[in-house]
Amino acid sequence: MSAKDADTNAGNRFTHFDADGNAVMVDVSAKETTARTATAQGRVVMQRDTLLKIKEGGFKKGDVLAVAQLAGIMAAKKTPDLIPLCHPLALSSVKVNLTLNEADSAVEIEATCKITGQTGVEMEALTAVSAAALTVYDMCKAVDKGMVIDAIQLMHKAGGKSGEYRADRPAGGRS
Repeated sequence: MSAKDADTNAGNRFTHFDADGNAVMVDVSAKETTARTATAQGRVVMQRDTLLKIKEGGFKKGDVLAVAQLAGIMAAKKTPDLIPLCHPLALSSVKVNLTLNEADSAVEIEATCKITGQTGVEMEALTAVSAAALTVYDMCKAVDKGMVIDAIQLMHKAGGKSGEYRADRPAGGRS
C-alpha cells in the first residue's frame, strides 16, 4: 500500500478522539494479536568537520553513534511515557542503526521495532529515530550548533488490520 492509499483508507477520522472530541486511548482489546513491524528513518545534517570528528571518535562525551543507538533503543521502550495516548508495549525487538553519509554530511538513522500484539509499533520506531537524532545533536552541539534534524518518517509497517504500508520515497533527498 502506498502513502496515498493509506491516507484514503484511513476513513478520514482520528482514532484518538471520542464522539465528543475528547482525547481517548484506543481500545485494542478486540483486535487480533498479530506479528507487527515498523521501520522509520531520519537524519542529522551537519558540517563536514563535525561528521569527520564523529568518524574519528573525537568527542569528549564518548562514541556518538553508540550512545545515540542506545538512546534510540531506550526511547522506543519509553514511548508511552512520552506520547500520551500510546499503549505500553512488550516490544520483542528494537534495532537502531546509525551510518555516516559523507556525501550528504549526515548521520542517517534507521529504527525497526517488532512485536506480536494488538497494536502497531510505528510510534516506537519514530520515537527511536527522534531520540537518536536528538542525542547526536546533544553530543555534537559544542562544535556545531547549526545541525539540522530532518526527514524523520515512517518507511514501512506490516501487520494488523490495515496491512502493509511502504513510503513512496524517503524524505529529505535520501535514496
